[in-house]
Amino acid sequence: MQEIILASSSKQRHDILKCAGIPFVVEDSGYEEDLTLPLPPRELVVHLAGAKAAAVATRHPNALVIGVDTVVVCTGEVFGKPDSFEHAREILQTLSGKAHSIFTGFVIIDGKTGQKVTRTVETKVHFKQLSEADIDAYVKTGEPLGKAGGYAIQGAGVRFVERIEGDMDNVVGLPLGAVLEELAKFGVL
Repeated sequence: MQEIILASSSKQRHDILKCAGIPFVVEDSGYEEDLTLPLPPRELVVHLAGAKAAAVATRHPNALVIGVDTVVVCTGEVFGKPDSFEHAREILQTLSGKAHSIFTGFVIIDGKTGQKVTRTVETKVHFKQLSEADIDAYVKTGEPLGKAGGYAIQGAGVRFVERIEGDMDNVVGLPLGAVLEELAKFGVL
C-alpha cells in the first residue's frame, strides 16, 4: 500500500484522520502561511493546502500527501490562528453574536503519478452573544491559541456555539468524509 502522509502538525487533524483506521504518518510541511494573499477564502485555503502538500511531496516522491488549511471568515474578514491572547480576544469579539464560515481546503498529491485533487468544504457556525467576561475567561485558558478563529469547538469553545450548518469535523480542521471520498479515488481505501 502506498504511504499516506498528512502534511500537518495539527493534533486535531491527526486525531480525526486516525478515526478512519487507515495507516498514515504525519510530517509538518514547514510552510509559512500567508493569509494576506489577495485570494477569496475558498481559493486561499486550497492555495495554502497545496503549498503544504507540495513541500512534503518533494521529500517523499512515492507517497500520497494530504495538505490541509482552514480559515474562518466573518463579515468579510479572514481569520487564521491568533498569534496572541489579545488577538484571540479581538477575533472572538468579532464572532460574537454572528454567523461565520469555516473554509477548509485540502489537496492530495500522488507522488507516483503526479495526480492532484483539490477540494474545499464550508461549514457555517452561529455564535451566541458573548460577554467580555466569557471571552476573557476563555482566552485565559490558552485554548484559543493555535486554532483557526480563536476557538476549539471540540473543547470549551463549544459553549459559544448556537448551531452548526454542515460538517462538524470541518470545524475542527479536517472534513473527514470529503477526504475519504477523495482518497478512495486513489484506490487506497
